[in-house]
Amino acid sequence: MTSTSTPLGLARFNALEEHAAFAALHEACASTAWARRLLAARPYATAEDLYAASDAAMAELTAADLEEAMAGHPPIGRPKPGDPTSAREQSGMAGASEGLKAEMLELNLAYQEKFGHVFLICATGRTGEQMRDAVKERIGNAPEQEREIVRTELGKINRIRLARLVEED
Repeated sequence: MTSTSTPLGLARFNALEEHAAFAALHEACASTAWARRLLAARPYATAEDLYAASDAAMAELTAADLEEAMAGHPPIGRPKPGDPTSAREQSGMAGASEGLKAEMLELNLAYQEKFGHVFLICATGRTGEQMRDAVKERIGNAPEQEREIVRTELGKINRIRLARLVEED
């Protein structure tokens, strides 16, 4: 027997008062425009509908909206103290050698100097070496190209965070 009811975590999200739903979305992604678009499309019948709305909202973010979203992400290798989300997402750096951590700090600073924002990558499941190699590869990109890569990476991060939001029972 299959059920057509909305999954429990998604039903709970759909039922949240607007300010609470906005706070949950804003925690997933610091872009106000993104959170407002997802709020406006509630209720969602399926988690896939929510992810599709996230992808659509991400595609329409302006450069300023992307800057706002990126501001919510700590540099790779330096998760925010007391923030279990960034610590979990960056766990690939947790066991990295001091040498790799120092190299990542230097690369983060060089990247930030060039692009004006933190190096952003969907770090879930990546090793410290993979993240280092990615920043080395991407630091040579043109700013416009890098902005679109960041948009894609943010979209991946948002999907993972939304899944955690709506699939928890």
